Amino acid sequence: MGLFGKPRGKKYHTRTIEINTYEYDEQRLVVEGCLADHRLQEYHLATGEKRSPGLLHQMIIHMLVNKTTLEIEDLHVEMPTVPREECLETINSLEPVKGLRITRGFTSRVKALVGSGEGCNHLVALLTSMGSSTIQGYAAYKLQESPRFTSDMLNLLENTCWTWRKDGPLMNFIKEKIERDRKK
Repeated sequence: MGLFGKPRGKKYHTRTIEINTYEYDEQRLVVEGCLADHRLQEYHLATGEKRSPGLLHQMIIHMLVNKTTLEIEDLHVEMPTVPREECLETINSLEPVKGLRITRGFTSRVKALVGSGEGCNHLVALLTSMGSSTIQGYAAYKLQESPRFTSDMLNLLENTCWTWRKDGPLMNFIKEKIERDRKK
């Protein structure tokens, strides 16, 4: 744990985010995300209401994503557990992201459309996590039958992290491999 050592004392909160990718049909994938916040000790809401430990937030997003373009064709939000009834007023707040493609800049585009008080911060956190996970699910789908990268896949990954930086050794290796395969 570095500077702080092993945590001591009471544990207060756990957030889990789980994201799964499924085949939907020949053209689309379904990406399902669930965010859950668990309070582990008694606590008070901002209004002063006392609450027992338990689930504070549970939010689920289902996205229908085009396999070719990675465009969000449709999405559906469920909010089974929220701390306040008015939270449910944000259930349709992600509608503006329909039609977005999951590519570089996805997180900033989502935040510009539905962040900063335009909707629910927890839904935005889940949706932005689903962006990078969608790329992983797409890669798992594409690479299940063949170990060959395509230029489209490489473009999705370029500059998404240190390993996939534009002029890094892995990118250069894959680019060269794609070029060799194309010449065959």
